[in-house]
Amino acid sequence: MSTKHTKPKNTTESTPVSGTTPSTEPAPAAPAGSEAAAETSPVEAGEDETLNKLVTELKEAKQIADEAQDQALRAQAEMQNFRRRKEREASERAAQANARLLKELLPIIDDFDRAFANVPDTVSPEEAAWLEGFQLIQRKLHTLLDREGITAIDATGAFDPTVHEAVSVEVSDDVPSGEIIAEVQRGYKLHDKVLRPSYVRVAQ
Repeated sequence: MSTKHTKPKNTTESTPVSGTTPSTEPAPAAPAGSEAAAETSPVEAGEDETLNKLVTELKEAKQIADEAQDQALRAQAEMQNFRRRKEREASERAAQANARLLKELLPIIDDFDRAFANVPDTVSPEEAAWLEGFQLIQRKLHTLLDREGITAIDATGAFDPTVHEAVSVEVSDDVPSGEIIAEVQRGYKLHDKVLRPSYVRVAQ
């Protein structure tokens, strides 16, 4: 009678390792790149807040600087206008004082002109010497008027109320109505301004 030998089974293939439990869940997938970049650490968030604050403060500082510069330019313009106004007022005061002084000379010049208009045709040598001296003074006065821009007003033709003043209105057969018959006292202009009107007789 023959005896059968049975081959022992390999127990390592089916026997689980003591103390471990086989896992049936798959391993978690790695996060995508965009999701990882969206996550911000507290340090980075603090840096962004500081940067935004600095940008805001810089804008406010620039606005304040622009306003200060604008105010400085306005103050400078006002100062220049004030200086020009004062210079103009000083120039006008000097011109007015000069005009008053020149106007005071006009009656003296009138006296010289009237005196020489009535000089006799014949004078003695002694009187001629005196006349020559006074004529020199008269010429110097008229030269002074010319140098200061004073000119005589024309007193011929039509009456002009802006430069003429009528002392009388007369009937005339020789002069048309509204025109000047004769000049009574010469008028003068200081540049374009009437220093003294010309006094005239006007035809009716």
